Amino acid sequence: QVQLVESGGGLVQPGGSLRLSCVASGSISNIIGMGWYRQTPGKEREWVASMTSGGASNTADSVKGRFTISGSVASKTVYLQMNNLEPGDTAVYYCHLLRRTRPFSQQTMDHWGTGTLVTVSS
Repeated sequence: QVQLVESGGGLVQPGGSLRLSCVASGSISNIIGMGWYRQTPGKEREWVASMTSGGASNTADSVKGRFTISGSVASKTVYLQMNNLEPGDTAVYYCHLLRRTRPFSQQTMDHWGTGTLVTVSS
């Protein structure tokens, strides 16, 4: 059974920084990538950043230059360094893992953590 555990959320003042961590455990293979999404009440879950098994990474335009994803999909651990946080970054942040159901299959499966709350407020 795949389990994703996030940590590092909390309350921070505008302009501050936080670092989120995600560790995946369980019998996991054929991982395509890992990443982060966020969600606020009444809104759809929004992609924030992701990293492929090959090491390529990307971040959403809304956080580019402020957020950085790091870690290693091979070690099933990713981090999200969030700098210069703004009140608009307040959300529940979810770790995400995408894998193929079988080697070379086009069929994929998503796995999600339970989320960690980030609150940016003075």
